[in-house]
Amino acid sequence: MARRRRHTVRRWVVAGALTGTLLLSLVTWDRYSGAPTTARECTAETRTIAFDATHGLRPTDHAPPEAPGFLTQVGGVVNDASCLNEVAVHGVAGPRSEADVVTALAYARERELVVSPSGTRHAMGGQASFPGGLVLDMRRLDHVHLDTAAGTVRVGAGATWRSVLEALHPHGRAVAAMPSIDILSVGGTVSANAHGVDFRRGSLAGTVRSLRLVTADGQVRAIDRESDPELFGAVIGGYGLLGVITEIELETVPNTVYRLDQRVVPAADLADIYSAEIVPDDSVRMMYAHLSTAPSSYLGEAILYTYTEHGEWAEPIPPLVEVQDSRPGRFVLNLARHGGPLQEVRWKVQKDVLPRHRPCATSRNEALREAEACFVPRTQAMYNDLGILRHKLSRTDILQEYFLPGERLEEFLAAVAPVLREHDAELLSASVRAVHDDDTLLRYAPDDRLAVVLYLSQQVSDEANADMADLTEQLVQLALDHAGTFYLPYQQHYTRAQVAQAYPMLDEFFSVKRRHDPAGMFRNAFSERFA
Repeated sequence: MARRRRHTVRRWVVAGALTGTLLLSLVTWDRYSGAPTTARECTAETRTIAFDATHGLRPTDHAPPEAPGFLTQVGGVVNDASCLNEVAVHGVAGPRSEADVVTALAYARERELVVSPSGTRHAMGGQASFPGGLVLDMRRLDHVHLDTAAGTVRVGAGATWRSVLEALHPHGRAVAAMPSIDILSVGGTVSANAHGVDFRRGSLAGTVRSLRLVTADGQVRAIDRESDPELFGAVIGGYGLLGVITEIELETVPNTVYRLDQRVVPAADLADIYSAEIVPDDSVRMMYAHLSTAPSSYLGEAILYTYTEHGEWAEPIPPLVEVQDSRPGRFVLNLARHGGPLQEVRWKVQKDVLPRHRPCATSRNEALREAEACFVPRTQAMYNDLGILRHKLSRTDILQEYFLPGERLEEFLAAVAPVLREHDAELLSASVRAVHDDDTLLRYAPDDRLAVVLYLSQQVSDEANADMADLTEQLVQLALDHAGTFYLPYQQHYTRAQVAQAYPMLDEFFSVKRRHDPAGMFRNAFSERFA
């Protein structure tokens, strides 16, 4: 009897252990593979704030004055996509029209408020807010109007690139350039002069035909390269410091179908392959590379992706489909945030598994049915919200970008690798693209450059923030030491001297700003540090 009782107890213990292990596994699976049910929220906290005449903050028991209807938030705080830059503000205005923008600026002038335009707030260095200021949330200004005769599209500053692609695709048109993620606002990315995978075009600047801008005095101006080249070149890539962009006219191109190919190459060969093979081949229209984050080939191996015109596509172009958002994919990516062997698994998946799950178009033409051939419309190649990056973990993700002469890329990557490895932040993704000189004042590419884009994961803590600051300071200096530059929309762990070295037109830019905004209505963390 006693023996039977002990056997029963053992069975219950084993069953309990197995049940506990299963529950823990299910919880872990859900935590690492599931997407948040709502957008990540960093602006939920609301505090009563009062403002003195110099825009400083002081706590008070009194609520702000009666707010006009266009204010969608009174007092409280705003943040950015990193959730590391909380700023207490006077409030947030949500204009729905250009007239609303004019009204909001009049409200700010009466109260001597600083104004900071914002979109989806993916800049990570305080470029879209100011302490005690009025934030203009432009996301409601989101119209998209295609002009088929002119071959252009007029877009509200708050429209996302996703909505632009969705509007153009049925008409056989695509954008000439855009960033590599489609959830960003057009106005915000024009203000940062973003770039993407079309290496023939590089940054957005060359594809912007005209802008509508509300200046500090409340005037609405339509500007382009001919009417006001100085202001036009300062507004694009000017981080909202010269006025509020309300509408952008963008160049469009045919929605051509490309053949997508990939190959694994040594990272040291990327610059030579780009200059010797890709650039001379006019049929190659888009290109980028992913660098290995696996310990065994860290920044030493690359997957090179090319999009090549193959001729006429005589069949209907398929509708846009969602890509790169699955529970298994997110599970592998989130495990890789812990580094080590898990990064090896992820790199293996990226090389050998993901190519089998692309949204490829198929052809009824037998001549085009090549083994494993993947045909992709231009809009589909750009249609990606990177939803797989959304997670439930107590970590945050940080972007950085560096622009190097092609002949210095290999030695820059060799210098960067040990610096990244000795810090706590985990490199989740590294990619290489191409950019070129343009006519903006704050141009990051004075000539043809290869852009190294780093996507890093860090803990949310003071120690992790300090680690990221030290890492960024070293990477910025390495870029400068290798005749490179760095991108300004991210965390400002750099000095004014370093900014001036990378952007020799910095003083001229702020001189133009003072002429068009003498009272300094438009300000943000960048202007406060470097003006």
